[in-house]
Formats: sequence, C-alpha cells, structure tokens
Amino acid sequence: MISLAGRKRKDRLFQVLCLIATGIGVLMLVVLLWSIFSQGVPRINADFLTKPASYKPENAGIKVALIGSIWVIVLTGIIAVPVGIAAAIYLEEYTRKKNRFTEFIQLNISNLAGVPSIVYGLLGLAVFVRTFGMGRSILAASLTMALLILPMVIIVSQEALRAVPRSFREGSLALGATEWQTIRRQVLPAAGPGIFTGIILSLSRAIGETAPLIIVGAVTYARMAPKSISDPFTVLPIQIYNWSSEAKEEFKVAAAGAIVVLMVALLFMNSIAIYLRSRSQKRAG
Repeated sequence: MISLAGRKRKDRLFQVLCLIATGIGVLMLVVLLWSIFSQGVPRINADFLTKPASYKPENAGIKVALIGSIWVIVLTGIIAVPVGIAAAIYLEEYTRKKNRFTEFIQLNISNLAGVPSIVYGLLGLAVFVRTFGMGRSILAASLTMALLILPMVIIVSQEALRAVPRSFREGSLALGATEWQTIRRQVLPAAGPGIFTGIILSLSRAIGETAPLIIVGAVTYARMAPKSISDPFTVLPIQIYNWSSEAKEEFKVAAAGAIVVLMVALLFMNSIAIYLRSRSQKRAG
C-alpha cells in the first residue's frame, strides 16, 4: 500500500516532468518563431504585398495569393455562417424536447467536427468539382471550406444560445412576443458575442487550411488575381508551401515573409474573438 508521502513524491515528480515538457515545447516554439520572423519581416514591403508570384525570387509577391485567400474566406463565411446559425437555432430553440432524430443530427455534427480536413477535400472534389461541374474554382473551394467549418459554427452557436438565461425567453413570451420575436430580439443579441467568437475562430481555421484546397484544385502558381467565383485561384498557405519546396534560399525567405503575413492575419482575427468574449463576460457579470 502506497503511503501518503510516496504519493506526494510521485505527484511532485509528475509536476516536474510536465514543467520540463512545457518548457521544451515553449523553447522550440520560440526558436521556430524567431527563425521565421528574423527571415520574414525584412522581406515584407510594399512590393511584396502588391506584386504577383514570380519565378524570380526577388520579384515574388503575395498579391494574387492574398486576394485569393480573401475571396475564399469571405465566400466561405457567406455560405457557412447563415446555415450554421440557423441550424443551431433550430436544434437549440425549436427542439427542446429531444428525440431520436435530433439526437442523431447532434451526434453526427459532433462527429463531423473531428473529421480530418483532407476528407472534406475529397468530398469537395467528388461533389462540387466533378458532380456539379464547378471545376477548380473559388466557388468549389468555398463550398468545401464551408462544409469543413460548419460543424464548428453550429456547435459554438449552440453553446452561445444555451448560455442565455432562460428568464430572457420566459419574460419575452410572457409579454406577448412570439417565439421567433423572442429569439430575434432577445436571445440572438445576448448570444451574439459568443456566436461571433465561434465564427471568427472557425474562419481562422479555414484561412490556414491547405490540404482541402489542394485537392479541389487550387493552383500553386498564379499570375492573375481572381475576378469572379468561377476563376482559378491560389491562397497564402499554398503559396507558402510552393515557395518552401523551391531550391533557392531566396524563395524560402519569401515563404517566411508570407508566413508572417498569415500569422498577423490569424492573430488579428483571434484578437477580435478574445475582445468579443471579454465584452460578453463583462455584460454577463
């Protein structure tokens, strides 16, 4: 039988090991970030942001990839956000009495949230690119990415709706409002910061994805920026992958610069999510 002192020694050993592992992980992350930023920041200038890709590393820029990323993310949000919020409202507000159908839907949404992104890429290739004949276009890519982030949008929106006090609904209904008026004027405004936080985090995941877009046909080299949803495209993660695979060291420096731009965009989106969450918590408190 293990004594109390022996258990305390094991707990301390476990804590020390966890601390060492955390320190090693943080150190590796700092070294990686320092390597990327030290190479990438000097490469970023006006020409780098406004010029298209080039076979000459000194002339290479991220304009086309940046515009392609904006096209894909905006269209993905337009498709996924209304559908995700509507599904969350239905599951959380209109089906309070759970049945086998709603439980089946909820279980599958939870399972789909954990499916690897490359599976969504294969689905998008089979359904949107080939079956519906959309080709290797921004629309096909955006629909694929919308499927990827849709489970996350639904789950986070449900959690935000569930956090709204029941008294909001009961008070509104007691004053004569309909169920939809209660949802639209009371529940959704109260749950808004939480929903927006989930949307931004979902889009942050989408902006960094590479595998699904490669499968649905994003090009690795593009000189012309897309002008419509049916045009071919490339995005920043694919541009980074392409430059990183080049033999010339100058392309790797350009890739580091593109990584810095992508990280800044992600940090900006995550900062908005943190601000909205803090604002929501202050209001609730």
